[in-house]
Amino acid sequence: MLVFLVATILLTIPLNYAFSSIATILLVVYTLLTAKKRHFNFSLSLALPVFLFLVMCTSLIWTVEFKCTLKALSKEIPLLIIPVVLAFTRLWSKQQKDIVKFYSWGMVVYALFYVIRAFSKYFNTGDTSVFFYHELVTKDVNAIYVSVFLSVALFYFLVKKYKKRIDYMAFGLLFIMVFLLSSKNILLADIFLILIYVLFWSGITKKAKWTIGVAFAALVVIAGYYTKIGERIKSELEPGTEMAVRESGSNAISIQEAWNKDTFTQNDYFNGTSFRVYQIRIFTEMMSEDPVLLTGYGLNASLNRIKEKGEEHNVYKGDETHRGYNSLNFHNQYIEVFADLGLIGFLVLIVMLGINLKNGFSNKDFVHIAFAFLMIALFLTESFLWRQRGVIFFTVLYCLFNKELYSSIIEKERS
Repeated sequence: MLVFLVATILLTIPLNYAFSSIATILLVVYTLLTAKKRHFNFSLSLALPVFLFLVMCTSLIWTVEFKCTLKALSKEIPLLIIPVVLAFTRLWSKQQKDIVKFYSWGMVVYALFYVIRAFSKYFNTGDTSVFFYHELVTKDVNAIYVSVFLSVALFYFLVKKYKKRIDYMAFGLLFIMVFLLSSKNILLADIFLILIYVLFWSGITKKAKWTIGVAFAALVVIAGYYTKIGERIKSELEPGTEMAVRESGSNAISIQEAWNKDTFTQNDYFNGTSFRVYQIRIFTEMMSEDPVLLTGYGLNASLNRIKEKGEEHNVYKGDETHRGYNSLNFHNQYIEVFADLGLIGFLVLIVMLGINLKNGFSNKDFVHIAFAFLMIALFLTESFLWRQRGVIFFTVLYCLFNKELYSSIIEKERS
């Protein structure tokens, strides 16, 4: 039942929010009915998400936007519930592996669904964009988020010791999906991790490692050059080359301009990289102007300050159909947690990520290592924990991988 409920929480994340919420409630009820005091094991790893949630709650005292902070707390409850529930639960190594297995096969089913739906749309419209980015999975679910969900499953099939033909097919499908979703950050992280695994973790011969590594890298480069991912990388390096910018006559802002230009115009266009540079810039300005270094503005309370900075620098304000740059959050979890929760919240997050990576190497579990590395990379470009899908996904897998397994506890007691 534990395996079923935890796997269900993970597998319902891409669906309507209600499904994962119901699955979480069922896990809580199951724990209340089966928990025994002697099973309780609350390690530092499990305590850190709870502590981060308590910092969020405490920010109600000093927040500059009380209603926004109070509303945002409901999305962050998994940081409290999941660690406490798992602290009262015995988790065996086999159960942990089974959860990852069922989750990974579930992601394969999602990938098949997305591909079949894309082909259906293509046959009806003839538009090839349905195979890429948000069009492939819908903007609500978010291509970047789905890339992360699929990537963890991808590494399950990569490291599986005894692979069948269907396992290779599943790995291939998931990798193609990540490629089509065109998240540069996640795709590069996946490629890096795959090469690291092939070169240093797999049991094949040295010659075969380098042959596979070089062939794989070449295939990725060639495929990237001739597909949408190549166009997206080029648009980041040369923002003025993007088709939409040329057609609209917008002025593409370079990275240097995003950092140094005092005032922009309503016709200035920021691509993903230049916009994030602009956001880092206004974050440094906010921290130097306001006495919030230790505490931050309060959970989800920095957005009004971002809007004020947008007015000051005159970035595009948006219209009836397009969101303005000054209405977007930092799109960087490190900056977001620093701005909202100050140095205290930032340090808690860094310690969590450090422990997560350390435990992955200590356990010699490459899926855990891949998850840890993906989170570190993802947080550079997304405020992942400030979204319900993101906080559930991270908290469940973080606790699943970092909880002390019951088999390890028994070995300690015997020794």
